[in-house]
Amino acid sequence: MPFAQIFLIQGRTEEQKRAVIEQVTEALHQAVGAPKETIRVWIQEVPNTNWGIAGQTAKDLGR
Repeated sequence: MPFAQIFLIQGRTEEQKRAVIEQVTEALHQAVGAPKETIRVWIQEVPNTNWGIAGQTAKDLGR
């Protein structure tokens, strides 16, 4: 059973997260031939104050 864990900065819409789940599922299905019913995708949202980019928080960078 393939399992994909995706980390995103908070703020995506439900539709965007749905699209990520659908497209990651399809990519794993195509890449490894796993039946879609066995593929799991977990999106973990991270506050922009907890996400560092080049020594700054994503919040400080306006993301």
